[in-house]
Amino acid sequence: MSLPTDILIWALLAGSTGLTLARQWRAGALLLVLCLLAALLMERLTPFALSLVTGGLALACGLHRLPEPYRPAARALVLIWALALMLHQIPGFDNLKVLDKVLTGPASQPFTLYLNLDKPLALFGLLLAWRDLLGPGGKIRWRPLLLLTLPLAGLLLAAWGLGALKPEVGLPSWWWLFALNNLLLTCASEEALFRGCLQQRLSERFTPLAGLLVASGLFGVAHLAGGPLLVGFAALAGVCYGLAFNLSGRLSVAIAIHFLFNFAHLALFTYPLASR
Repeated sequence: MSLPTDILIWALLAGSTGLTLARQWRAGALLLVLCLLAALLMERLTPFALSLVTGGLALACGLHRLPEPYRPAARALVLIWALALMLHQIPGFDNLKVLDKVLTGPASQPFTLYLNLDKPLALFGLLLAWRDLLGPGGKIRWRPLLLLTLPLAGLLLAAWGLGALKPEVGLPSWWWLFALNNLLLTCASEEALFRGCLQQRLSERFTPLAGLLVASGLFGVAHLAGGPLLVGFAALAGVCYGLAFNLSGRLSVAIAIHFLFNFAHLALFTYPLASR
């Protein structure tokens, strides 16, 4: 599989995300700047979209210096900006299609994969606005964390029982591209919003249980385009990701659990769904 030269944009973005999650702030920021400049020069990003991206990042970076009465409104604007990026509602992005209606296996439905530029950028603004986004840290509760594999495995088996999936063991030739995209450009941004931002804020305002359940429900609603069955499964998976965040105190662990669930789906079952 040949890749275009502008794959460099997403390589820089993935590197920036990885360094940021590892708390290497300066190196991550440098790669992000290079990514945005490369996207502009290669016409994957318009000047208007770049201005909205930099404006959102600047607001997120500067809101801590605003007088206290103005900070909630500024954070609300950052959250709206992040949601617009994740829902592809900001014009001027030309996301790269790298797979077009390919078959993971003979029993799978066709699968198309885009490398998104807009959605992953939400992570950086959310982190600037909420500096505790990566989690409080602390001791990891390994035993209950490992037990989360049981309900997640149960979800895949339930999808099989309902006919949405069929067993199909093996990896396609493009598995590595799926893995890098899913881990650093999809799971990272989704977990930043739903666990790092929403679950933590709701837990502070109400209770940890309310934060977990509401954030998981919203995560399910975000998958509404896939139908009501996917909404329910995503919400239940979201509970497991939220528990992983609580049990570890680390957003990176929730991202890893989310990614491993998706990768197990790819490796063991029809992806994205079983053909009828």
